[in-house]
Amino acid sequence: MLINTYEAAATLTLGVDALRNERKSVSSKNRVLRGVAVVGSTAVNDCAVDIYIEDYYVGRFRNTKAGAAIQVITNEDIFPVGPHFIPRGSKVSAIVGIAVIGNPLIIQLH
Repeated sequence: MLINTYEAAATLTLGVDALRNERKSVSSKNRVLRGVAVVGSTAVNDCAVDIYIEDYYVGRFRNTKAGAAIQVITNEDIFPVGPHFIPRGSKVSAIVGIAVIGNPLIIQLH
């Protein structure tokens, strides 16, 4: 897993980078993005994040499960992407495109 973040809904307003406080959003090593998981919020598909590697747009990902005490299940929630090469020193961002309604949101990059 490259990055795992758990953010409260109140902090995830439109346009906010959900990975802004993650120290692993930038690494001194080359990495490869192969999957994205987004779970949480109030209802399935009620929020979305846009994943970027620097200025490269990877895609928009909606939450696949709802609830406050939800966890990512590998075979169900990870959406395969790429592979997308992330050069050392490059910033990975998860910009909120559709705001989270009520419960926390979990974002995992694999």
